[in-house]
Amino acid sequence: MDGEDPQERLWVQTPLIYSNHISDLLGCSAYLKLENLQPSQSFKYRGVSLLVQLCKAKYGPSLHIFAASSGNAGLAAAIAARRLGVRCTIYLLSATRQAIQVRLRHEGAHVVAVGQIYAESVTAMREAAKLDPNAVIVPSYEHPVLWEGHSSMVKEMKIQLGEKPDAILGSVGGGGLIGGVLLGCKAVGWDDVPVIALETHGSNCFYQANALNTQGFTSKSCTFPPEIPNDQSYTVEINSEHTVAIPHLRALHSRAVSLGATYAAPEVVRMALDHPAGVKCVCIADELAMYSAQLFTDDHKMLVELACSTTISAAYNHEFFWRILDPESALSPEEKRKKTVVFVVCGGINISYSEVASYTDILEEAAAREHSWRIVCNGAEFHVSK
Repeated sequence: MDGEDPQERLWVQTPLIYSNHISDLLGCSAYLKLENLQPSQSFKYRGVSLLVQLCKAKYGPSLHIFAASSGNAGLAAAIAARRLGVRCTIYLLSATRQAIQVRLRHEGAHVVAVGQIYAESVTAMREAAKLDPNAVIVPSYEHPVLWEGHSSMVKEMKIQLGEKPDAILGSVGGGGLIGGVLLGCKAVGWDDVPVIALETHGSNCFYQANALNTQGFTSKSCTFPPEIPNDQSYTVEINSEHTVAIPHLRALHSRAVSLGATYAAPEVVRMALDHPAGVKCVCIADELAMYSAQLFTDDHKMLVELACSTTISAAYNHEFFWRILDPESALSPEEKRKKTVVFVVCGGINISYSEVASYTDILEEAAAREHSWRIVCNGAEFHVSK
């Protein structure tokens, strides 16, 4: 994007802390990158604030930011717009809780609640933006400047960690976070660091995109699939620019609303397919994310939403973690202790004390039905004990 590159970044450098508890559970060195400590309580503030800065530099003070969001990107845009003194209108899902709408208005944003899924909010936002000559749309996850901003967390990791990790784990919806991680790895010379992208079974557009472009994770030749499957759960768009097939989910079935993208960013899918160390795509149940959110709250005294605890779920089950990290190798306990991993605690505002408490009844019902967690990783399905 053209425009003056702002020298002062609005995001903050977040801590990378060693977690004694998780390290002991997993038998390796586990670090937490605390993106929940950004001004908007989410990693989104990095890329969104950078894009708003560049827009202000290019278009001036009459700029009017438009964004559609499940909450996190919207709050990031609202806080950045307030900081820079420009107008901001946020389109939210109709079901967005009132507390989030109030928070956005408190930051000076005009709020419109419309649509049952993110794609519907986006459509309404785009139509409104056409009527305002000063409008500039800030996407939630699909823009190179967003990934550039998010990539700064990896540059910080390199300085803070002082060594190359054996893996970076992060949640994925449409691909904003993973795009930033991959771009950051390339920038700091970590192309040989595997990335593990986790999402829920009912909101897994990134997993579906990677599966579609690798013939169900069976081919290392990442090109168009030989034929487009007749799958009732999604339609398929061929993106010629990045030579990928992109599935568009017809419906979402997950309480992890911040992962609720119906399609993944084509360029991020291509980055994942081309990442030398590979990107493992993992899907888990909502209930496992709920369970992990409760454990993380107890252990680290931080509330995190389900989109964030989806990543952390791998920290609370030894078998699950090692199955996705190194499934082909029987490492000794001594070899495992030498491994270092980073969990990106991406943050998010779609959470409350009452919601975390409500997970208990849901988890008890789930335990009565099943005694194991179903996990899918790169086409392989397995179960781990609860």
